[in-house]
Amino acid sequence: MVTLDNLTVSYRQHPALHHISGQLASGSLTAVIGPNGSGKSTLLKTIMGVIRPAGGRVVVKAPRKRIAYLPQQAEIDRSFPMSVRDCVLLGCWSSVGAWAGVTTALLLRVDKAIHAVGLEGFEQRSVGSLSSGQFQRVLFARMLVQEADLILLDEPFNAIDSRTTEALLQIVAQWHAQGRTVVAVLHDDNQVRAYFPQTLMLARELVAWGETSQVLTVANLQRARALAEAWDDRAEICHADEAAVQVIT
Repeated sequence: MVTLDNLTVSYRQHPALHHISGQLASGSLTAVIGPNGSGKSTLLKTIMGVIRPAGGRVVVKAPRKRIAYLPQQAEIDRSFPMSVRDCVLLGCWSSVGAWAGVTTALLLRVDKAIHAVGLEGFEQRSVGSLSSGQFQRVLFARMLVQEADLILLDEPFNAIDSRTTEALLQIVAQWHAQGRTVVAVLHDDNQVRAYFPQTLMLARELVAWGETSQVLTVANLQRARALAEAWDDRAEICHADEAAVQVIT
């Protein structure tokens, strides 16, 4: 589904990701882990096309409208006066565009998604009035409606209650069973071991990538910490091969 070919991403010409190569197989369920500042969120944004690489290539087989991206809640403005139902309806955008009407079938899909995340009765509530856990359920319902082939989740379980986390993990498992490709940035190693068969460990450069049991080892965790501590943002500028820059979807 996704190929990273010698990918380098820089902020102010200092690397956030440094020469990353590997593949996310279609239908895979992968956790992205690593110390703070290791490039995890940057990786998702680069796959999505929000950030342009400084070097290398990202090749995504899914068309843009078949990709769902959930940023961290801190990046989402909830002040806009929108109901839960209208927010979930935004997941239909790729099907109806800016001007087409929403069909009865799509409305039924929205209602089914709201039910699936346990928010029946909240349809007319303002998203700004919801708790963090309730709002995350809304965002998952929106992705259920979208029916994407590639799903990118940036810290989807951060600062939400355990009951909501368990419910949303079941939705992730459902996506995996349906053959969708899911990539999630996570911090809880026990959660990764329990639910994610593949793991990508970053510390700006690639530490390990493969089966979770082989990636989540003491040696790899120690190496990731050491690499993260060794990076110096005041170091010499990284000159990537700009001629090789390419993002393909």
